[in-house]
Amino acid sequence: MVVPFKNRYDAGRQLSNVLTGFANQTDTIVLGLPRGGVPVAYEVASALDVPLDVILVRKLGVPGHEELAMGAIASGGEIVLNDVIVRERHISDEQLQHVVAREQTELSRREQRYRDGNPAHEVCDRTVLLIDDGLATGSTMRAAAMATYKQGPRRIVVAAPISDPEVCEDFRDVVDEIVCLVTPNPFYAVGIWYQDFTPTTDVEVCELLRRRQLALRFSERPFTG
Repeated sequence: MVVPFKNRYDAGRQLSNVLTGFANQTDTIVLGLPRGGVPVAYEVASALDVPLDVILVRKLGVPGHEELAMGAIASGGEIVLNDVIVRERHISDEQLQHVVAREQTELSRREQRYRDGNPAHEVCDRTVLLIDDGLATGSTMRAAAMATYKQGPRRIVVAAPISDPEVCEDFRDVVDEIVCLVTPNPFYAVGIWYQDFTPTTDVEVCELLRRRQLALRFSERPFTG
C-alpha cells in the first residue's frame, strides 16, 4: 500500500497545490479543525498567503466506546448527530447531554488557550476554507460547516488530504465545494495514510497560529480581518 503523505505538513503542501485559485485573495480565510487539521491548514494558508484561524469542533464519542463518533459539537453549540449510531447504541438523552457538556467544557478550554483573549477572525461575506487532516465519518466537519454558515460567509469550501469516498461525495450537498485529494476504497482510517500521524499538541496549534499571524502582520499586502 502506498502511503501518500509523510506527515500533516506534507499533506498541507500537497493540498495547497490544488487550491491555488484562492491564493492572495483578500476575502479568503483558512480555518483549521484542531488539533490535527491545523498543521494542514497552516501550510495551505501560508502557500495561499491568506489568514489562518481555527474552527473549534469536538467529536461526541459513544459512552464506553469514545473512539466511535455519534456526532460532533462546534463552538456556539452547533450539534450534529449520527442518528443511526445513537439509535443502534441505545444512547439515552441523559447520556447524550453528559457527553455534550463534557465536550463543551473542552471546547471552552481550547478557545481560551488558542485565542488567548483575541476575537475570532470575521468570516461574514468571505470565502472560508475549512480544513482537516482527513474525513472519516465527516461529523466534525459537518458541525464546523453548519456553525460557519450561521456567520454568513459568502462561500464555504471543505478541503482534506484524505477522505472516505462516500463521505467526500456526501459533502457536495452540504457545502459550496469539496476538495479531497485522495479517496481510497477501502478507506479504513485517516491515520494509516500518513507515515507520521503523531498527535498534534496544543503548543503546536498555538505556535502555528502565532507564526501565521506574524507573517501577515509583516506582509506588505493589507488585510482586514
